[in-house]
Amino acid sequence: MNYTFSDLQKYLDTVLVREKVPGFVCKVLHKGNLVFDYAGGYSDENKQKPMTGREHFFIYSASKPITCAAAMHAYEEGKFLMGHPLWWYLNEFGECKVKTKQPDGSITLEPLNEPIRVQDLFTMSAGLNYNFDTPAIKEALAKNPKAPTREIMRAIAKGNLDFQPGTRWQYSLCHDVLAGLVEVATGERFADYVKRVIFDPLGMNDTYLHPTPEIIENMAAQYKFNYSIGEPELVEKKNGYILGEEYDSGGAGIITTAGDYAKFIAAMANYGVGQNGARILSKAGVNLMRTNVFDGQRLKDFQGWMNNFEYGYGFGVRTKIGVGRGGNFSSIGEFGWDGAAGFLSSMDPEKNVAILYAQHVLNPQHEVIHNKIKNFVNMVIE
Repeated sequence: MNYTFSDLQKYLDTVLVREKVPGFVCKVLHKGNLVFDYAGGYSDENKQKPMTGREHFFIYSASKPITCAAAMHAYEEGKFLMGHPLWWYLNEFGECKVKTKQPDGSITLEPLNEPIRVQDLFTMSAGLNYNFDTPAIKEALAKNPKAPTREIMRAIAKGNLDFQPGTRWQYSLCHDVLAGLVEVATGERFADYVKRVIFDPLGMNDTYLHPTPEIIENMAAQYKFNYSIGEPELVEKKNGYILGEEYDSGGAGIITTAGDYAKFIAAMANYGVGQNGARILSKAGVNLMRTNVFDGQRLKDFQGWMNNFEYGYGFGVRTKIGVGRGGNFSSIGEFGWDGAAGFLSSMDPEKNVAILYAQHVLNPQHEVIHNKIKNFVNMVIE
């Protein structure tokens, strides 16, 4: 097949100026083969250090597909069932209350109608939110700044739920709690488990939940876009979702390189089999992850968040369910997720195509960039 990605390359060059992105890496893999590999701009614009494509990035919420794949692996091992109550494993979640707004505007705490179930963690339907700034979490961190995952789980459980489990979709700490569930269900620390079942089999030797200070020192600089001045500003190389050295953040804690992450998405686009032949998930597991499980209110919640109009939500990922409203040429069933600094993962098993785009600007306007990249790729690989 003749791959001509000149239009994609031209577009990416404009991103540096039009979108004020200091630097980027973009990779496209087809049937496990790297067919497009391009880096532009600077890994550190202030030091005029060119982007090489070998840099480490905080990928933030692009950690979620890896965490959910690792949890799906545990599911395939029979460590839990999707319908199991969460409190069977993390018993602190059996006593949660639900905040309910009364007609007079007051808030009351109501008991659970149904328990949080394992599947509610995968599908962001547990009633949790994304608030680390609670009294219980602050108290846990004060007692132990290393923030052991199990202790933070207990602190999260002391917060009240925003809705009855299974009734709404809300972006939240569900996948952090999912990592805690995997730790208890497997008897293995999540950081060790995901390394053993995902990173090591695929040869992802530059991917970590807890990087060394040396790795952080040498990673790409981190920026945050300031909309008041229309420019990205240099900020500290810090990931605020990694609460401590013993907290395994399933939702946002992974640091990796574009080359390493590409190994993961290539495997997922190939129904769980990596470029090296290692299988990390069954075809059934991959298909379950990318199956839309929402209709009604939960679908409305999700599609109204970040303009996901052509997408539904599966087991930890957006999954394409329609065409004509959101604006990209991806196949039905294409799935993936993004990261807070502009990272994109896109996996399409129908075409066996995986797309990665990495940048390092927090608070980005990356929706436009990501959909245009998908379009340029899908016009070449039909």
